[in-house]
Amino acid sequence: MVLTIGVIVFSCHTPEGNNAVAATTQQDTLLYLNHSDSAKYVGINTCKLCHQDIYNTFIKTGMGKSFDVASKTKSAGDYHTSVIHDKIGDFYYKAYWLNDSLQFLEYRLKGKDTIYKRRETVNFIIGSGHHTNSHIQSVNGYLNQMPMTFYTQKKQWDLPPGFENGHNSRFMRKIGLECMSCHNNYPEFVLGSENKFTSVPEGINCERCHGPGSIHVQERQTGSKIDTSKYIDYSIVNPAKLSIDAQFDICQRCHLQGNTILKEGKSFYDFKPGMKLSDFMTVFLPKYKHADDEFIMASHADRLKQSQCFIKSIEKATGASRASAAEKLKPYKDAMTCITCHNPHVSVRETNPNVFNDACNNCHYKETGKTKGKEGTKDNLTFGSELVCSKPGITRASNCVSCHMPKSGSIDIPHVTVHDHFIRKPMTKKDKEGIKEFIGLYAINEKNPNAITKAQAYLNQYEKFENNAFYLDSAAFYLKDQTDAELKTNFKLLVQLYFIKNDFTKISRYADRLTDTYLLNNRLIKKSYSNDDAWASYRIGESFYNTGNMQRAINYYKNAVNLAPYVLDFRNKYGAALAANNLLPNAEKEFTVILKENPKHVSALTNLGYVKLRMGNTNEAETLYFKALGLDPDYEPLLLNIAGLYAYKKDFKQAEVYLMRLLKRNPNNLQAKQALQQIKQFI
Repeated sequence: MVLTIGVIVFSCHTPEGNNAVAATTQQDTLLYLNHSDSAKYVGINTCKLCHQDIYNTFIKTGMGKSFDVASKTKSAGDYHTSVIHDKIGDFYYKAYWLNDSLQFLEYRLKGKDTIYKRRETVNFIIGSGHHTNSHIQSVNGYLNQMPMTFYTQKKQWDLPPGFENGHNSRFMRKIGLECMSCHNNYPEFVLGSENKFTSVPEGINCERCHGPGSIHVQERQTGSKIDTSKYIDYSIVNPAKLSIDAQFDICQRCHLQGNTILKEGKSFYDFKPGMKLSDFMTVFLPKYKHADDEFIMASHADRLKQSQCFIKSIEKATGASRASAAEKLKPYKDAMTCITCHNPHVSVRETNPNVFNDACNNCHYKETGKTKGKEGTKDNLTFGSELVCSKPGITRASNCVSCHMPKSGSIDIPHVTVHDHFIRKPMTKKDKEGIKEFIGLYAINEKNPNAITKAQAYLNQYEKFENNAFYLDSAAFYLKDQTDAELKTNFKLLVQLYFIKNDFTKISRYADRLTDTYLLNNRLIKKSYSNDDAWASYRIGESFYNTGNMQRAINYYKNAVNLAPYVLDFRNKYGAALAANNLLPNAEKEFTVILKENPKHVSALTNLGYVKLRMGNTNEAETLYFKALGLDPDYEPLLLNIAGLYAYKKDFKQAEVYLMRLLKRNPNNLQAKQALQQIKQFI
């Protein structure tokens, strides 16, 4: 709901209204009215009606510029040198403007000849341009990252992070709610999908840090006023008046990048400023010996909390009982937090560098009580100061950050340098010596996560970040299955574990123990933003498919589709199982639904072509196959199917061409080798 607001007379320094609550030495975040489900988001344009000055500076910050439609104004790219080459995939990419539309051209060369090309339109640009611009395409609301990123510090185009070294997912990397909810304001996400949105905002706005604003606006419209110099206005969250931990949690919601595990029943929508982050999610990072100089891009909070500056200040703050109620109105002043150095309403680029140096000086200079030079008269009496720093030649005007927060590259984003927020003495060569040794996953924002959360973290680490068998062994340690009670408690994670291990027999036996009736009617029945029950159903379906029990596979695939109808890969597997069971009209229906949702789904085009061929519609099959080929020239099942089509038409020479094309890309494809041997006898 967007409120229409007339002229509002609003002052933060007038006598308190009826809802005013005096500041106390202990924050009670339960009092915030905008934590209620009745509180609605009103949007940045409503906020600016009363806070125009803050709006004017905020929209220039990294948060304010985090996401927008693709336009020449939003783009930081240099389009004079915009061609890159993925040597492993052998794709070239070029970015260019077609009038006001940003285009990416993917193509392949043979000598000087272009033998393949695909052009796609960029719909959104993600990233403020301080470090990068990445690019997103929307196909009927399904958002996918595209295969070019502009790295603004080096002014160069390259593959996006994670697309390198043979992992180029081209136009198919899904952008889900986890990504979008940090890089943007809250979008309207389609339940039962992974990456479908009905609308997305254009940048992070005020309410991500202050919470929903409808109640605050309504109170101001009715004339309720609070003297915020003495009292907390509980109609909306002011992060400056939260406890130190609660303030950190707002920043950590997105600046604590890592392996995020949601609590049972929670989603990325649920946390609101002023709440405890660990009630909604736990963020893990791998910890290593002899790797203190390594960090990931958005790990600012984790790095800062390792600093002695923070540790000493928080010890002082938590042990202090001296502060009056007025001082506790702004608890962060007792300790070091993010806003000790950063004003979230003002861009770093527009902040005078002395601001950061002064933050250091506030603690690391001490008054001497001595007069300076000739300043000894009563009128000119001043106190001198001494720098608490052992390095010779350092003065109050020296750049502390350059030594104690040096710029370096993050381990997850190429071509980018950022300040390491682990504040410390400069590392020596000896400090960096030693073999890097993995210690374990560390929960950054929660002291003692339970066994299930730890197991989830290790499985997630394996699937999303690093395929190291150690993570699977660690997950198995926490997941017991001896009794039926243990199996029921850990069931979905056990299915995930053994699915990763390709132990389909183990999963089938689990389903036998608990029975299909129990699982399909009582256990795997919940729709959620994370699609946990749908994923478990899909994995069980895959297990039965791979162990030859087609009917049970169909039952579980169907359940996955019912729970998550817009996860198109679930429906694709369901259709494939129906086709394998000779239920061709049913399979045709499922593939048609997929292509209505996403006409560029290569696997569904391939499968529908196969069904059409089985039903005798050769021309339709050929049309579908070559439409898919225009989207992905290397998709191996497609190349096999095209070879099969030509073999069906008794054009064995053309069948050989496509099999050889496949084997050139993947000489180890056993199906292609066998098919080639079969057709050679007819050539």
